[in-house]
Amino acid sequence: MSNEKIKQRIKTLVEQLNSYAHEYYVLDSPTALDQDYDELYQELVTLENKHPEFQLNDSPTKRVGDTPLSEFVRVRHNMPMYSLGNAFNESDLFDFNRRIKERTSEPVEYICELKIDGLAISLTYEAGQFVQGATRGDGTIGEDITANLKTINSIPLSIKESGTIEVRGEAYMPKAAFDELNESRLKNEEALFANPRNAAAGSLRQLDSKVAARRHLDVFMFGYGRWENAQEQTTHSERLTYLSKLGFKTNQEWKKFTRIEDVLEYVAYWTEHRHDLPYEIDGIVIKVNHLQLQTDLGHTARNPRWAIAYKFPAIEAKTTLTDIELSVGRTGVVTPTAILDPVLIDGSTVGRATLHNADQIKLLDVRIGDKVILKKAGDIIPKVVRVITEERTGKEIPYEMPKTCPACQSDLVHLDDEVALRCLNPDCPAQLKEGLIHFVSREAMDVKGLGERVIEQLYNESLISSIADIYTLERSRLLTLERMGEKSVNNLLEAIEASKNNSLEKLIFGLGIRHIGTKAASILAANFKTMDALMKANYEEIVAIDEIGEIMAASVIKYLNEPHVKGLLNSLTNMGINMTYKGPALEQLADENLLFANKKIVLTGKLASYTRREAKEIIESLGGEVTSSVSKNTDIVVAGADAGSKYDQAVKLDVEIWDEETLKKETDGK
Repeated sequence: MSNEKIKQRIKTLVEQLNSYAHEYYVLDSPTALDQDYDELYQELVTLENKHPEFQLNDSPTKRVGDTPLSEFVRVRHNMPMYSLGNAFNESDLFDFNRRIKERTSEPVEYICELKIDGLAISLTYEAGQFVQGATRGDGTIGEDITANLKTINSIPLSIKESGTIEVRGEAYMPKAAFDELNESRLKNEEALFANPRNAAAGSLRQLDSKVAARRHLDVFMFGYGRWENAQEQTTHSERLTYLSKLGFKTNQEWKKFTRIEDVLEYVAYWTEHRHDLPYEIDGIVIKVNHLQLQTDLGHTARNPRWAIAYKFPAIEAKTTLTDIELSVGRTGVVTPTAILDPVLIDGSTVGRATLHNADQIKLLDVRIGDKVILKKAGDIIPKVVRVITEERTGKEIPYEMPKTCPACQSDLVHLDDEVALRCLNPDCPAQLKEGLIHFVSREAMDVKGLGERVIEQLYNESLISSIADIYTLERSRLLTLERMGEKSVNNLLEAIEASKNNSLEKLIFGLGIRHIGTKAASILAANFKTMDALMKANYEEIVAIDEIGEIMAASVIKYLNEPHVKGLLNSLTNMGINMTYKGPALEQLADENLLFANKKIVLTGKLASYTRREAKEIIESLGGEVTSSVSKNTDIVVAGADAGSKYDQAVKLDVEIWDEETLKKETDGK
């Protein structure tokens, strides 16, 4: 057979096999027998092995898994992958509808889609070829998981669209595949995955794509990001139809409505019938159908105004409340936290839950020793929602919030517009330390090696009490401190010096202005370019910026007009801290994955979402060192279920302890 005929035969085989795969994995209506498919596939493998120069980019043989990676590469999304605001009841959906109607006089159509419980992904195609797949990450920066996504048969490796397009959706693990995976892990005496969502996320974050290939993952695609020189649509429903036409797998349960009452019926139906599906869903996504209206409605700093996610009622669990612990945040708010007998809820072991504030404690009539109901309703940290008063024995102890700050003994006050108790002492050590910890955090000035433990140590030694003090630390004094050797001191001073060159948005966020998160800080920096310009801006100029609301603008004005702030910024300027916006640059993010740089971490107990090896790989990929025993040199102990002596040793040595949920929260998308 001539080379030209071999080349043509390979092309024919690829087209035929991809067509069969589309019928099987996307349309669920196969026309080829398994035996016929296998024979054609083996013929293709033989031809490609003999003539690798003729292998095509969309060949099904490319799905088996590539050479293992040493780490994931970070990628910046061309357009942000926004998270959605949440609705938990009918009232929230009526409010969403009201807000939409207030902003337009045009008729409104809604598209309702099942909210797949998986991992958000984006797929980029250029000239019809799949070139990159990424996780959502923080919405701006994700991880390149192209090799792993290629193993998913329902993702086309080529499409008939010549433009550059980015398709977005959700990767998930079907219930049957999840059960099969856990049965296999049980036989191999490996830790079980808590739920299909964690299993899907863990599979797609494997450095070895051959592991992902064995996990039988699937996808549903539902939206667009970048869309250049490609066929345009005017409605979201047309987008869904066009995605299906291109060969993408879309969820066919979506419906279009013009009345919010019909949306509520759709929500009610799937709330009752969601367990009948072969995959997990955790809610319903409601979107405005017309794309121009979506554009007109725009976004807040965090969420699109034209969409909302209704979250199904959360899983509940019963346990005993053994104590109430108070913490003082960097803004002075005193927050009570329930200490609980550990209990499994929504796939993770929980030993702490929020009580929000004093009013919540009174409303629930919470007492030490009570049996309580925990609930997760879209929050990372569960909350106490009910006390089981009928199970009281009489030994329960009523709880009264203190009248003074637990950190500085100053009087606690209720401000007129707040329910929270607040310490107003600007010199409160808890607030000062929390402010310092925030300033050096990864999302802010990103001073590696200057974590919570070191901040505590420096504060207690009277070496720092304000942000400016960080930049006056002396090498000779640092070397006298416990656990501060030559190398760690050098690394710390280098990190402090490097932070001076950060772009303006990181400084704005690091200052800890109330209501200003990372997104809002970036928007302010991009609009005003310099700190001096921001300080000279008035309320009207700030609130006029799209995505900056009235509360944000008022908070910025109030903060920047405080006398000590002007002095602080002058000091930072004189110390060489950059006050100018440098713009988004990937090179500035090169080291962001070093969440655990220079940190020693111990794993103990049973982890539900990871094997011990997977957790170790995640920690090491983020710059940490996993050690086997707890000592005074340990930075963090990650404690799973049934944690024993290592947990006790960590408590004794006052080592920072994370539960599995904290590990997932801190490393998700990193």
